[in-house]
Amino acid sequence: MSVEFHQAGFAELDTRTFHDLLRLRIDVFVVEQSCAYPELDGRDVEPGTRHLWLARDGVVVAYLRILADPDGVARIGRVVVAPTARGAGLAGALLTEALAVVGDRPCVLEAQTHLVGLYAGHGFTVSGPGYVEDGIPHTPMRRNPN
Repeated sequence: MSVEFHQAGFAELDTRTFHDLLRLRIDVFVVEQSCAYPELDGRDVEPGTRHLWLARDGVVVAYLRILADPDGVARIGRVVVAPTARGAGLAGALLTEALAVVGDRPCVLEAQTHLVGLYAGHGFTVSGPGYVEDGIPHTPMRRNPN
């Protein structure tokens, strides 16, 4: 089964695809990780936001979004892989695609601390002290252009 890469701005997403992206995010971040928070934060619809996902046989198996922060820095967030697809390198593959989209802009993210190594392997470095959000340790990270 091959995995297909997709990328779109909010206006380019059909309702079914947006539903499926949100479903994955909510299933993992809200239900699996037991974090009650407003998943719909308004940033999905911003003109500079890019939605990137991988699908296998038409089913979304991994997702992330790239936000355009006001200072010109790209912000990667909502990185998620479906439980049934974990361990296959999909997060790394999606990050590689995301960094191609980001190009030579600086890029930041808030890593769940147990995933710092994954992001370090893509050129990110720790950029500040760790903190706990929704009961989960996080670490701010940054990747500067080469």
